[in-house]
Amino acid sequence: MWSLPFLTVSSLALIQSFVVGLTLPSNEAQIQRMKRSVNAQTQQELARVIGGDATIFGPTDANWGDATERYMQNIKPRVLLSVRPRREGDVAKIVRYANNHNIPFYAVSRGHALTTSVGRFTGIEIDMSNLKDIRINPNNATAQFQGGVYSYEVINTLWDQGFVTGIIGPALGGGHGLQKGNHGMTSDHLVNMNVVLADGSAIRVNEKSHPDLWWAMRGAGHNFGIVTSFESKIWPDKFKSYFVRVYQFGSSSLDALIGEVNKFQGVGTLDPTWLASFGLYTMNTTLSKTEATIIWVFIYDGAQKDAEPVLKPFDQLRPLSVDDFNVPYKSINNLIGGAVDGSLCQPDKTHIIGTANLQTYNVTSMRAIYDLYNQKISQQPELGGTRILVEGYAVKGVRSFKPEDSAFPQRDEYILTYFDVTFNSTDDPRIGFATEWRDQTVALWNAGQPTRKPTTYVNYAAGYESLEARYGFEPWRLDRLRKLKKKYDPKNRFAWYNPIISPR
Repeated sequence: MWSLPFLTVSSLALIQSFVVGLTLPSNEAQIQRMKRSVNAQTQQELARVIGGDATIFGPTDANWGDATERYMQNIKPRVLLSVRPRREGDVAKIVRYANNHNIPFYAVSRGHALTTSVGRFTGIEIDMSNLKDIRINPNNATAQFQGGVYSYEVINTLWDQGFVTGIIGPALGGGHGLQKGNHGMTSDHLVNMNVVLADGSAIRVNEKSHPDLWWAMRGAGHNFGIVTSFESKIWPDKFKSYFVRVYQFGSSSLDALIGEVNKFQGVGTLDPTWLASFGLYTMNTTLSKTEATIIWVFIYDGAQKDAEPVLKPFDQLRPLSVDDFNVPYKSINNLIGGAVDGSLCQPDKTHIIGTANLQTYNVTSMRAIYDLYNQKISQQPELGGTRILVEGYAVKGVRSFKPEDSAFPQRDEYILTYFDVTFNSTDDPRIGFATEWRDQTVALWNAGQPTRKPTTYVNYAAGYESLEARYGFEPWRLDRLRKLKKKYDPKNRFAWYNPIISPR
């Protein structure tokens, strides 16, 4: 049986909503002055302000490494203190304290941010990981979640009580997931948010209370506040078993495979009974030592016997292997490589990443990307763990919402792509090689759709992409977001996660 490490990136975005404050010191001397000003006295003062049951870590504490651990070691923010509140109300107190003492702050749960912009931060970390309550409301239509919940906790807790929802974490940037086909982006599931603003005030945000901020939080929320808790829609589960089929193919099948996948998915028209299909180029040396293996996964909301007729065209493409799984919803993410303790989520690695959005696959581009992969591995065989991933979801639910109703700008993008080369250090001499490979791969994806402007899903952004690519090319979108920044965050305190306005 084939296992699927490194397949999905969706879980990579688990609560990656960095929300940070104040202006980064512009040079090393200023940084050193700030380090001296945030000291044991700061720790003691914060403890008095918050109360005795919060945890505050400094650089000399034994747990400092765990408290400040990050997924991306090459873009680590400079954390001077890590504060772990136990009550929602403590978050506002921390923000007010930081503002009063001119100390930048940011909030984090998993530390999985991918963008280089967070590496410019120096200040106090607000670690949300203690805020984990999950409660299903009496109406059985929504649930309450605190801001530090992990997606695997959400999925497991709801499943055990007979419900499903989208992956919660990435909602501030839109939120792709397996519920897209029926229910839209994860941000479309939200009903209410409790938000701490840049000035330390705490407000309720929904379509009637601060509706302008409600628009901005769903797609660009990292720029506007810290979500301490929220209410989101949930749905009764229809089937207790989901069907997952995993194919492995060789080079000779690639062109026909991409053609069949295009027929299967259509252009934003995939039947939402099919939750998704994911593709991956990676080395499997048990099958070939010189050419990448092509893995394609299909996820079906129903019985295997109903899915198999649709997959017959793929059976005829001479797959190297076929594996079938019938699993509960809560096991899908683990099966496809997204386990919280799996290889995909290993901390403290250097990742060279790149991404593009597509509407359909260009066969010529996908072949060129595959051939480039093999060329690069022939030059650097030790980089055979490189993942080139594509994620095709059903999007009927996404398209049922009006694009202008939220800050999420990409409802006409149907496929996510992701390039990732991983290193164990920040000074590996092959990083330049990997960066060039990344740029060539992203360029090939975009060359396959020459009439469209390149766009980037904000939660996958590496930080070098344009604001328009992340937040929308329609001029009114960025104009509206900038006006809302002036209203809700005039000092640009939330300026580190793919910021609309860069820090000074």
